[in-house]
Amino acid sequence: MRRRRRKWKSALGWGLAWLAFALVLFGLVDLVGSVMWEGIRSFRFSMLFEPTQGIAGGLENAILGTFELVFIGVVFAAPLGILGGIFTSEFAPPRLAAAIRFVAEVLSGVPSIVIGYFGYLLLVLRFHWGFSALAGGVALTLIMLPYILRTTDTSLQQVPLLQREAAWALGMTRTQAILKTVWRPAASGMATGLLLAIAIGLGETAPLLYTAGWNSNNPSLALTHSQVGYLTYVAYTYLDEPYAQARQLAYAAGFVLLMLILIIQLVVRFVVWRSSARGGRSAA
Repeated sequence: MRRRRRKWKSALGWGLAWLAFALVLFGLVDLVGSVMWEGIRSFRFSMLFEPTQGIAGGLENAILGTFELVFIGVVFAAPLGILGGIFTSEFAPPRLAAAIRFVAEVLSGVPSIVIGYFGYLLLVLRFHWGFSALAGGVALTLIMLPYILRTTDTSLQQVPLLQREAAWALGMTRTQAILKTVWRPAASGMATGLLLAIAIGLGETAPLLYTAGWNSNNPSLALTHSQVGYLTYVAYTYLDEPYAQARQLAYAAGFVLLMLILIIQLVVRFVVWRSSARGGRSAA
């Protein structure tokens, strides 16, 4: 009887697992397929070289603005995240490292709209930056930073201690050991975390609504007091418009955004595959 119950429970568990997997896969395929189908039907190559004009036009301003916002976020988040991950993994005392990891996990779980509202109160109003690329970039920094820090920390922790001890035995300091030997095995994981953070930043909408605003013109060189367009605004706002041209522009923006994120994901997979292949060769 007990064996039958165990087999029944095991079969039930596997059945529920496969059912959950099938539902998730169906939802993913349906979502991606719908966006791809409507996006391909609505997309025109001329949209890449034409700014948005009212409820129609192109996506040039939104694409350039998205790149500018993400670039600003990466400029701030990448050095802070990588250096913070190195400090947490290699230099921080255990209690301080645990506290940093806890804060990073909490920050990664904060809703993006809360970060946007915080950026609006602090950057737009308090610092008088106005709706701008710099305010939006800093908001994206807060979103991307914990992912870069945690992946850097985790990647460095996976490097064997023997590799550090070998470098120390040669007379290297901790900093020299990290710069010359430890970072190489962890480089692929760090690059993966950076690319994933960029993909997350590309898909954000709520924090930019409160900090970057919207502009149908191409971005200027002004970092403050100059609103910026971005793809997620078009996909989020124009889809609710009662005009066919606006909805087509929203579908096209979603398609372009999906292609950008897909390319980043493929690059991530390639980096991971390349690093694993190199690791296998070196082990052989």
